[in-house]
Amino acid sequence: MRILGLDIGEKWIGIAMSDPSETLATPLTRIGAADAEATIEAICRLVRQHHVEAVLAGMPYSLDGSLGQQARRVQSFLQKLSPRLGMPIETWDERFSTVNAQQRMIEAGKRRERRREQIDAAAAALILQEYLDSKRSL
Repeated sequence: MRILGLDIGEKWIGIAMSDPSETLATPLTRIGAADAEATIEAICRLVRQHHVEAVLAGMPYSLDGSLGQQARRVQSFLQKLSPRLGMPIETWDERFSTVNAQQRMIEAGKRRERRREQIDAAAAALILQEYLDSKRSL
């Protein structure tokens, strides 16, 4: 089963995809988040195109575990997206995912401009990989 991973930000949404065996998450792309309707349609297209059967979205909890303003914005977006996809969307704690993705890209020697282009999808892949790893450890 393929799982689509989302890292939902204010400007961009990072997209990652699992392999069919749900072992490896790979960064796929990023899409603009300014126009909610266009963003939802783009995600629906990716789900159809890649035969996705489940969607996971990073939830930006506050450090104390509460739902802050950004997390409420993500929830609102997911409430619009889920019925359009015709499937529930599972959420996963994404605290520090972008920071961790950026650190890995720096360690890999990626140039600053390249990091800016790839950070959102890389963060989505980290979120999805953590989820996949946790499923295997159960």
